Amino acid sequence: MPTRLRALVTVLCAVVLGALLPAATAHAESRTVQGGRLDWGIKSSFQSYVTGPVAKGSFSLTGGAATVGGSGFRFHSATGTHDGDTGSLRAAFLGGVRFVGHATESGGHQLDLTISSPTVSVSGSSGTLYVDVVSKARDTGAVTTSRQVPFASLSLGGIDLRGEGTSVALAHLPATLTAQGARSFAGYYTAGTALDPVSLSADIRQAAAQPSSTPEPKSPEPKATEKAKRKPAAENGAELADGAVDWGVRRTFREYVTGDIAKGGWTLASGALDGGALYRFPGGEGTFEDGDLSAAFDGTVRFTGENGLDLRIGAVRVTVEDGKGTLYADVRSPDHNGKKVPLVTFTAKGLKAKDGLALLTEAPAKLTADGAEAFGGMYPEGTAMDPVSLAVALTDDAELPALPDLGSTPTPEAAPSEAAADPSAEPVASAAKDDGGLPALFLVLAAGLLAALAAVAAFLVRGRRARPAAGTTPQEPAQGASQDTP
Repeated sequence: MPTRLRALVTVLCAVVLGALLPAATAHAESRTVQGGRLDWGIKSSFQSYVTGPVAKGSFSLTGGAATVGGSGFRFHSATGTHDGDTGSLRAAFLGGVRFVGHATESGGHQLDLTISSPTVSVSGSSGTLYVDVVSKARDTGAVTTSRQVPFASLSLGGIDLRGEGTSVALAHLPATLTAQGARSFAGYYTAGTALDPVSLSADIRQAAAQPSSTPEPKSPEPKATEKAKRKPAAENGAELADGAVDWGVRRTFREYVTGDIAKGGWTLASGALDGGALYRFPGGEGTFEDGDLSAAFDGTVRFTGENGLDLRIGAVRVTVEDGKGTLYADVRSPDHNGKKVPLVTFTAKGLKAKDGLALLTEAPAKLTADGAEAFGGMYPEGTAMDPVSLAVALTDDAELPALPDLGSTPTPEAAPSEAAADPSAEPVASAAKDDGGLPALFLVLAAGLLAALAAVAAFLVRGRRARPAAGTTPQEPAQGASQDTP
């Protein structure tokens, strides 16, 4: 090889390697999944069978799960990891669905199946959906509990999840029942059966920065006066540093608002946040002492729709005394205008402070007489409402739990039921890559390499001309059609 050509190739290799080496280490650390939602109907025909005239059953939701799109279920609070280098993803969600049908004379059910805690694991172009399953055998009635069963195989259809974006979204992933899933499904379906497609979104937190080889100077100890400003992490007489109450009002009410009758929706104001299956009222101010709480929170939720629906709930307050809690709110509607209305009561015996934080998770709540009046008589006194969750910080450094779901909606809100009815729909994905993402970098390098090769080719052509050489170049379950099997 001529000296000048060897020199040119050496320079090109150095340029390409210099560009590639940083890219190879840019995404070395796995990043944390924190927040998101998964939408899945499990199998629509199974739902219709359970709620239809044969099984005459129903389903109930647990752990904050909600219904979405008529026949889908929404699971929340994604946690896990994402590797931007390989595109691998593991996201675990909360919530569950219990199906019962074929009532027995003893008060039980021949059909009793609970599916909960779905986890999606993606590697390469395929994935697996794991779930916790509690099922009753159809022949013997034996109840089996299985944890994280590889329930369904997911096809990504060539989707690439590599990159450094702040979210990952997958829509309408075809799902196929596995052999393990078929056994856990109490034998209702065989392995290979098409299930409802899966859609999910997950919020991604960037990996923590690597420690510098040069030690940073230590911060001076806080002065005594600064320490005195910190609120004590104790159970007695603490003023709140922060606080939030999470409450979904009532699942069936949300479904009524967005259903075919009211055809409405809700809007949030004054700092209220949407958690997918609940609303967060933040900014808690008040006091906490020996398990008793008196606090006010920010935020308003307004439900509107046809047939005169216009209900506003705001200025939420919570009191806990002797283990009994009450949630108050200002309620405004065309027929009602009340201040500090006691809407629901709940048990709060577990509200204790630890490390500067007092928590109460999903305490069952019942509608009060005043609450029934505020809802215009839609529900009688004593009706079970959505559970109440509380978190109050007693010190400045105590962190409130993350809102169960801050993930973006995983699909364009275009008839999710149509997507569920068509399992052949092509999956859609978005890895929300930044401009500096790995695939984009390779495109840039490829373009530069092509230009460099073109220069080499031109050099060779000129050489050949001088010296010839040889070479080549929220509604209720609908009743299904009568059928003997799901």
